[in-house]
Amino acid sequence: MKLTWYGHSAFRVETQGATILIDPYLVGNPSWNGGWEGPAEGVTHVLVTHGHDDHISGAVEVLKKSGAVLVANFEICMYLAGKGVGQDKINPGNIGGTVDCGAFTTTFVQALHSSSSQGQGGANTYLGNPGGLVLHFPNDKTLYHMGDTDIFSDMALVNELHEPKIGIVPVGDRFTMGGAVAALACRRFFKFETAIPCHFGTFPLLDQTADNFVSGLEGSGTKVALPKIGEPFTL
Repeated sequence: MKLTWYGHSAFRVETQGATILIDPYLVGNPSWNGGWEGPAEGVTHVLVTHGHDDHISGAVEVLKKSGAVLVANFEICMYLAGKGVGQDKINPGNIGGTVDCGAFTTTFVQALHSSSSQGQGGANTYLGNPGGLVLHFPNDKTLYHMGDTDIFSDMALVNELHEPKIGIVPVGDRFTMGGAVAALACRRFFKFETAIPCHFGTFPLLDQTADNFVSGLEGSGTKVALPKIGEPFTL
């Protein structure tokens, strides 16, 4: 499995039979100035955890260029369809459900957060419940993108049901759990082989490093992968 981080929570995942963009914040992302066109090349699926603009800004452009299938909750699918994404290119689900994506499946799990898109004049459009996404591959390790969330005790059920080996974990504090709490979540509820911190350093309001997360997982048996923005790495 090859991954590329584009800053914040945006990841490209390349595996046998599928190339996936998760939370493609590729337009207006202060951490990424490389445009959306390159990350969109060859993409087969776009997955979205929730509707905040720092997770979907770039999704429409990528979907229209690539012809990829959108996998998200029903509200986000309908919202982006209203912006020109083809009705035949959406694959909606919701918390507790699993959708077949051909080369993999996506299960929607709980996240403690909110979900909306800000329009003109500060008005917010409700975009369903936030979630995390568990990706099962027939010939690769199970990956869990937590989305934006705090720690919650039912993470234990996510682990029991899915046994993810790769975790993409928000650590930036203020809008999600901070690094120390995120490390506690990984230690207490999961047996990740690799944990990848995200959602930090993008804006001044967030923690600027993942140092608290890294130190919190020392000696845990979980390897922390700190990718460089825009540079592919293999797990």
